[in-house]
Amino acid sequence: MNDAMKTLIDGLNEDLRGEFQAVIMYRLYASMVQGPYRQELRTFFASEIPEELGHAQLLADKISALGGIPAAEPAPVKVVLETIQRYIRRRDMAEAAGEIGLAADFDTLLADESNHRDELRQMLARWP
Repeated sequence: MNDAMKTLIDGLNEDLRGEFQAVIMYRLYASMVQGPYRQELRTFFASEIPEELGHAQLLADKISALGGIPAAEPAPVKVVLETIQRYIRRRDMAEAAGEIGLAADFDTLLADESNHRDELRQMLARWP
């Protein structure tokens, strides 16, 4: 395995741990949210979990297909996500490694994550 592929696989494992982190965070947020928009936010957070699991599946499958071993643990759970910027970098890495299909997959993941960010911003804009 060349250095570029190892670097890509390591990065994909970082992304996979981030998706596992997102599943945990959304579950916690859905359970902990309070206030007048509780039910709306609870539903939003819970509804994001299946999509994040789908992202994790895509990443784990690609890591395995590229000869790596998918991560089995989440990134530390914290309040702020850096997913979009990380995925932009990873898309560029995939393209540089000649993994054009994976680069295209990251376009889809980026669209999903951007939509999540925008939806959350709109919900919080109405917060008292």
